[in-house]
Amino acid sequence: MGKYVVKKTNTGIKFDLKAGNGEIIANSEVYKSKAACMNGIASVKKNAPVAAIEDQTVEGFEKCKHPKFEVYADKAGEFRFRLKATNGEIIATGEGYKAKKSCLNGIESVRKNADSEVFEEE
Repeated sequence: MGKYVVKKTNTGIKFDLKAGNGEIIANSEVYKSKAACMNGIASVKKNAPVAAIEDQTVEGFEKCKHPKFEVYADKAGEFRFRLKATNGEIIATGEGYKAKKSCLNGIESVRKNADSEVFEEE
């Protein structure tokens, strides 16, 4: 099973969602407070399992309602995803993947690990 790792940064607090193998599969923005960060985790837990996938790399893609995972190509040509909550806010983002299939696998891993325990890094 995966886990959420909450850690302080120079500018606030953020979380990483790690798969069972320890790889980071998604991370959050930097929040101003621990409470806001914990709300972000709760939002991922609630939204990831039911979010549709909107593939923005396909011409004329169909827009999905929130919550949703948006799959897109970044400036370097890599495939990335972002999870948006029902209010349209980005609550988690993935790394860049060379292949779209790997990006989609990352989304499935987030869904599978969404209900993981939370750990705080010192």
